[in-house]
Amino acid sequence: MKIYTKTGDTGTTALFGGTRVPKHHIRIESYGTVDELNSNIGLLRDQQMEHSHKEFLMQIQDKLFTVGAILATDPDKAILKSGQERLNIPKISNDDVEQLEKAIDAMDQELPPMTHFVLPGGHPTVSICHICRCVCRRAERLATALYEISPFHETTLVYLNRLSDYLFVLARKLSYELKAEEIKWIPKKNS
Repeated sequence: MKIYTKTGDTGTTALFGGTRVPKHHIRIESYGTVDELNSNIGLLRDQQMEHSHKEFLMQIQDKLFTVGAILATDPDKAILKSGQERLNIPKISNDDVEQLEKAIDAMDQELPPMTHFVLPGGHPTVSICHICRCVCRRAERLATALYEISPFHETTLVYLNRLSDYLFVLARKLSYELKAEEIKWIPKKNS
């Protein structure tokens, strides 16, 4: 398989199913941002942290490939006239969302209660985790914009939303485990 095909040289790309769209299409922005998130999670996974976090992040990366495939699929090409699926694309399930929720709850039980927003930072690993959270939120915003014009299975949106929550709690957990200072954001009063 050649890496370069030259088919995108005029500013279009093919969706899963063959439909060609401009490279700036909202569908491309959506799955491209999920790909960016996946790459940043790979960077996060390469940092100093417990092995259990690394394993769970790898599972998330696998699910993000599924999310990307869902977003990269032309819905008109995914279903045959008979109603059967033409393309064998996995789904994001409620179980996938529940796994994130269980992980969030388990980490949250080990952390001090949150009384204020926290400033991102304190350790390079924590900072990368916050970057992942921000990219995840952008992926969610783009996916919701796509969903408004071309709906797909909405559990995909729920997964992205819960993933950003997971990444926030993971950042707090990493701060705790790495003994990094968690700086509270306390608004300054105008003088």
